[in-house]
Amino acid sequence: VENPDDENTVNNACESTYMRFTTGVQEHDQFWIKSQPYSLAHILNNNPLAKDFVGGTIYQAFLSAKDYHRWHSPVNGRIKKVIAVPGAYYAACPTEGFDDPDGEPDPASPDLSQAFITAVAARLIIFIESDNPTIGLMCFVAVGMSEVSSCGPTVWEGKDVAKGDELGMFHFGGSTHCLIFRPGVNVNLNYEDGDHIKLNAALAQIE
Repeated sequence: VENPDDENTVNNACESTYMRFTTGVQEHDQFWIKSQPYSLAHILNNNPLAKDFVGGTIYQAFLSAKDYHRWHSPVNGRIKKVIAVPGAYYAACPTEGFDDPDGEPDPASPDLSQAFITAVAARLIIFIESDNPTIGLMCFVAVGMSEVSSCGPTVWEGKDVAKGDELGMFHFGGSTHCLIFRPGVNVNLNYEDGDHIKLNAALAQIE
């Protein structure tokens, strides 16, 4: 675990590949042609805590089939809430995966729809109150991709966690996950789009 005692370092929760970093996230948003915006109310299953993150930041990365499929805490803190959300299998954004000139759907379309499926696929939501007051409440979301629906927590409400402590696991295949931060939390990533990032590496600095 890199920088375990530095409260301004956010660590990587999953061995994964950087996919997307979005700021100013809306509570509700519309899916439009070639667009996959994040919609916090849908991602967080209309939980009242979603309002705390409106205007905030989402970091998303995906796990390939060969990546380690357990999740570990990105911060030191306490588990505030754990929510399992049932969802769709093989969900895909309607505008993705139809580039074939013959109109045949691409079986990889769920992989191209990872932002979209944060709102519709089976997922597990873990709210963590960070020991760093600058971060405060943050959220980890594990999203089952394609046939993956088994998102198993190994923590519970009220449990104290240190960086690197296990939060839970996927049970099969490739998957994706998000870290969500409140507005006003300045997240400076140490990596770039497409980078494969080790578990528990120093993912970002908070200023």
